[in-house]
Amino acid sequence: MANQMASGIMAAEAALTPAELAIAERVYQGKVSCELGAFVTLTADPKVPGYFDVQTRNVKYRMFPVETSTGAIRLEDRQAGAVWLQLANKSMLMNQKLGQRLADACVNSEQALVAEMLIKNPPPSLLDVTVDIVTK
Repeated sequence: MANQMASGIMAAEAALTPAELAIAERVYQGKVSCELGAFVTLTADPKVPGYFDVQTRNVKYRMFPVETSTGAIRLEDRQAGAVWLQLANKSMLMNQKLGQRLADACVNSEQALVAEMLIKNPPPSLLDVTVDIVTK
């Protein structure tokens, strides 16, 4: 019975779309430093492509990629209510059920380079773009 349940879970997990699998390929893995001395570790499941174990302190989540309209990388553990958001310059781990950020300003070496570039060459403000459109 336990084997049937486990294989049922594995079958359900294996049902990711090609778009979700493409998102999974862009997820940064390994131990990521966050603010206040926190760490988050992301590990891809070698047996179930697209799934990740995400751990911080003594909490571990089983996450999978979800498509977003913004292009941000989003992993979810819907049962636990946990979400990992990975942007170009930082990442964060949130618990939506509790309405809390569990780890914020998480940055790996690639994200640190992007963050530094954004400080040196900030993108134009939305207000600046709006003014240009109105004046043209």
